[in-house]
Amino acid sequence: MGKKSLLATRLLCWCSLVVVVFLLLLLTAPALALPLCTDSRAPVALNGTLSFCGGNGGTSCCGAAADAALRKQFEAMNVSDAACAGVVKSVLCAKCNPYSAELFNSSSKIRTVPVLCNGLSSASSAQSKDSTQNYCKLVWETCKNVTILDSPFQLPLQGGAGLPSSSSKLTDVWQSESDFCTSFGGSSDNQSVCLNGNEVSFSSTEPSPTSKGICLERIGNGSYLNMAPHPDGSNRVFLSSQAGKIWLATVPEQGSGGILQLDEASPFLDLSDEVHFDSQFGLMGIAFHPKFATNGRFFVSYNCDRTQSPNCAGRCSCNSDINCDPSKLGTDNGAQPCQYQVVVSEYSAKVSSSNVSEATSANPSELRRIFTMGLPYTAHHGGQILFGPTDGYMYLMMGDGGNKGDPFNFSQNKKSLLGKIMRLDVDGVQSKSQIANLSLWGNYSIPKDNPFTDDSDLQPEIWALGLRNPWRCSFDSDRPSYFYCADVGQVVSEILASMNHFILSSRCDITYLSIFSSLQLSSALLISATDLDLDMVMHSIF
Repeated sequence: MGKKSLLATRLLCWCSLVVVVFLLLLLTAPALALPLCTDSRAPVALNGTLSFCGGNGGTSCCGAAADAALRKQFEAMNVSDAACAGVVKSVLCAKCNPYSAELFNSSSKIRTVPVLCNGLSSASSAQSKDSTQNYCKLVWETCKNVTILDSPFQLPLQGGAGLPSSSSKLTDVWQSESDFCTSFGGSSDNQSVCLNGNEVSFSSTEPSPTSKGICLERIGNGSYLNMAPHPDGSNRVFLSSQAGKIWLATVPEQGSGGILQLDEASPFLDLSDEVHFDSQFGLMGIAFHPKFATNGRFFVSYNCDRTQSPNCAGRCSCNSDINCDPSKLGTDNGAQPCQYQVVVSEYSAKVSSSNVSEATSANPSELRRIFTMGLPYTAHHGGQILFGPTDGYMYLMMGDGGNKGDPFNFSQNKKSLLGKIMRLDVDGVQSKSQIANLSLWGNYSIPKDNPFTDDSDLQPEIWALGLRNPWRCSFDSDRPSYFYCADVGQVVSEILASMNHFILSSRCDITYLSIFSSLQLSSALLISATDLDLDMVMHSIF
């Protein structure tokens, strides 16, 4: 291994460590909710006041059309009591609340009513005990004997027979406030929010205590770029090097003083003959199928050199579809445009029994080429892959292709896959004719709920756009609708205390930061360093 390649590997590992430590610091602060709508989009800025649900300025999950639809629904209910009408309006307008995804969240059922604060705060919660925190009781007392047509409270969430879609009172369905609030009530704690009228209640408005720090225990030493836990839940992990090898290792018990156990001479899979490895390229990501324990399927993301490998034959990302001519790009560090490519391949564990967890090696032959695309330059090609915890789809992080300032605006071009996060279905197998007819970049399918269904200008693979080089992304294990992603920048400092520069997105669209103050967001969720109690400035070392 050359000194340049070794230095690059260590730099990438150090960059990964910086991101990991930063995300660990998030864990030391309370898990606060972030703005997100029920359709998994970010709230949009209001130009004025909604005629029905109000909201002067700020952001909302409703536009004029949605606001008008809620007004029509409310008027059709024909609520005769003024006080109850006000309560029903606030419940309906919760759909417009910037935190509506949290308010209507349910692990098993679709809610027709947001979580209503019922005053049952946890022992650790510092929320106030004013009347608004018992909003569920207020709703019951105000509306229990009022007739409501097509009431949103008609069906209890926990079973029970439905009523005809005519008129009903709360007392027609529930015998008491306790029964009613069992179905619709909830407390605001460190993991959830609830509606206390026109606003959302959080667990605490008091400053969180200063973190006492994080303890790191050294268990090994090596230039590993990726680590993935074994899907069987054991204390084993998969480690991979940028050069192209994957190992199965055993992690010692915390505090035991033990070291990482792995056999460097016997990798789980060796792809070093396929992987092009140098300062910018190599094996960039590994991901295990959600059903790996039964099907043994896993996936590897790496780079190849078309001048060295006959299997490196993907389409160039600079092509006529996006009005890009490769001959106009010129060489980059001596490489021709699209000489280097991003590849995602499928492999399988080698098993001699039905128990996949017993596998200690993989079949070296590629099962399927999921994705291949030529890169315009020699930097910013992402490469991380992971599976969504709830949808089971593969997420592929792709950089803008490199070169200063994204001169061809690949990141913002909706027909280019550069500067994007892609969402792919890898459970279906496509024929060669299907791949050609659909203009796919490999053997995958398009999830039917990808954003292209709402924006016909988008390539169907795209889930998020406007990124420079997304690196080390992750879903929140407790709230999987939250997606954290660190992005590489070009200015000196990318994450600043008291400034919203760290972007996590469900479907984001950001303008390239050639000038730091030019950040523009049309559909993104932001997390401020001050929200995390981090008195820090992180400097870019990429």
